[in-house]
Amino acid sequence: MVSIKVVILAAGVGSRLGHGLPKALVKLCDEKTILDHQLENLKSAGLEDIRVVIGYKGGLIKERHPDLEYVINRRYYATNTSKSLLIGIRDLDEDVIWLNGDVVFDPRILHLIMEERRENLICVDNKKVGDEEVKYNLTSDGYIKKLSKTIPDGLGEAVGINYVKRETLPVLEESLMECHDQDYFEKAIEKAIEKGEKFKALNIRDNFCIEVDFPGDLEKAKKYCKENL
Repeated sequence: MVSIKVVILAAGVGSRLGHGLPKALVKLCDEKTILDHQLENLKSAGLEDIRVVIGYKGGLIKERHPDLEYVINRRYYATNTSKSLLIGIRDLDEDVIWLNGDVVFDPRILHLIMEERRENLICVDNKKVGDEEVKYNLTSDGYIKKLSKTIPDGLGEAVGINYVKRETLPVLEESLMECHDQDYFEKAIEKAIEKGEKFKALNIRDNFCIEVDFPGDLEKAKKYCKENL
């Protein structure tokens, strides 16, 4: 069994949601937070080697989950997910699943990843997407071609859960270092693709997945949580 490290990016302020907490600590239902939900899902898939990148009020996350491994993005207020992911993977030498700390998702998505983990994977859906979502398009053989919010012909949304093989980590790290402070990690994936790496689009099918950016997203996530207790 190949070792897999899980990296959760939970350093951001979450200002658009406006709870004054890291989004990972926002409550869903039955006193369960977004991070609680993620950890339960990861455990159900046998993924228990977990590192969390913290920043904004990170001590609150450590208090709730003192047994997890933590690294700190001390410049969380001035950087975006590219730099948090760089901090999260910098000393690793194993396959990595990484996810945004505000993603509420069906655990079956992790099982899809485990079935397909012979390749680098970007989890996607093919639903209609708006301006705010990270969109993708594909090469003719099903690999990611472009990955950003500005793609005019996006096929759907990249949902914020991804998998990278250990062999690709050096190129990904180099690409993250090349990113500007405010770049999302998707920019680094595009840079890695330009350098010859390939990332397969893994469709999550009908499995629920939402990034909680706005109050409306949170209501959808809470509804999902209540229906799947």
